[in-house]
Amino acid sequence: MHDMELLERVCDLTGAADAQRRRRIQSLWSGYGEVVRVELEGGPAPTVIVKHVRPPRDAHPRKLRSYQVERSWYRDFAPRCTDACRVPGCYGSWSDGVESLFVLEDLDASGFPGRRGRLGDEDIADCLRWLAHLHGTFLHETPVGLWEVGTYWHLATRPDEFARMTNQRLKSQAHAIDRRLNAARFQTLVHGDAKTANFCFGSAGVAAVDFQYVGGGVGIKDVAYFLEGFRSGRSVERWLDLYFQELRAARPTWGQHQDLEREWRGLLDAARLDFARFLDGW
Repeated sequence: MHDMELLERVCDLTGAADAQRRRRIQSLWSGYGEVVRVELEGGPAPTVIVKHVRPPRDAHPRKLRSYQVERSWYRDFAPRCTDACRVPGCYGSWSDGVESLFVLEDLDASGFPGRRGRLGDEDIADCLRWLAHLHGTFLHETPVGLWEVGTYWHLATRPDEFARMTNQRLKSQAHAIDRRLNAARFQTLVHGDAKTANFCFGSAGVAAVDFQYVGGGVGIKDVAYFLEGFRSGRSVERWLDLYFQELRAARPTWGQHQDLEREWRGLLDAARLDFARFLDGW
């Protein structure tokens, strides 16, 4: 799809009279397309963010599936997110089965212009609150149209990385760790790639983007992955306490918080090892 056709499709999806490409924000991983800011005339907002997916001819089926999952997320689940787990609104999406287009709210214009290379304590707290409210909102949700098991490092979708592992002890435990996480009593929807780069910061907290690997799982997998992203002397227990406090706030009338917290705290090491398994073969 060339630029003119793309802009025409943006107008069709948003009802705008005209659309003008303004700036390329970033390319998508491994040459799969780009993210651009587009200015609208007579549309739902002055500017929108357009995620244009143009996979190469040798595109990996798992990667193609990830964009189908993202479309399902924005269509069927994202509208249920509250301000406590803020995500961009989706004005429309399109796909021909390979190429895809997402027309999303411009979070910069909506009060979330900040991007962080390094996180301060307040930033960490904001991100953990976001994760807690996402997990609380979708507790026991069936991931219809999403990954049955979320996270981009899920063992069943990473056979090549598993084959390349050099840590033989961890390799021998990998399937048992995976089964333990998947068999947990308390399941929710996990973001699946909750790294610093996918959070947008503002005075009202944070919003999150990039939902290609959202799916079922235990929330502690998101937490473990997020905390691994800034290894430091900060106390993990402190952050876990904050996370579970916010999880209780997300479902204040739910009566099984203690059981869930006991289970998910007990799975923290398994979640860490699950991600370490992926890194070892990466």
